[in-house]
Amino acid sequence: MAVISESAVRTARDLRVVFSRLRRRIREVAQDADLTPSQESALSLVGKHGAATASALAGAEGVRPQSMATTLAALERHGLIRRAPDPDDGRRQLVTLTDAGRARVEGNKQFREEWLARAFEDRYTEEERQTVLTALELLERLSRP
Repeated sequence: MAVISESAVRTARDLRVVFSRLRRRIREVAQDADLTPSQESALSLVGKHGAATASALAGAEGVRPQSMATTLAALERHGLIRRAPDPDDGRRQLVTLTDAGRARVEGNKQFREEWLARAFEDRYTEEERQTVLTALELLERLSRP
């Protein structure tokens, strides 16, 4: 087994912590009081994947199907999703966004991106932003197979 340097271990730990905090902060920024974090997450997931079954959404979120059913029922009450029979299997239902759901997902996405851009503008110098861009190029390697 290869030895892992102390700097690699520290970098991995610190990066995970910072990314977790940043992800949480970005979610908080666009969080609406009328939806729970799990409802916001499920809404985003439907927006990202398009038509999907409740069980597929539960698998993607890593939650029990019963939990996803509860979450989807709340989103449906808010008028953000609709369910329709699966054209390939009438026993199943496909979940899709309504126009209001799509507008909310897009609005949240835009709001989060604007918040993050404003935070970079206000809290970092141009040189620091360039450093972050360079670091992101290096981190991109981690996402490759």
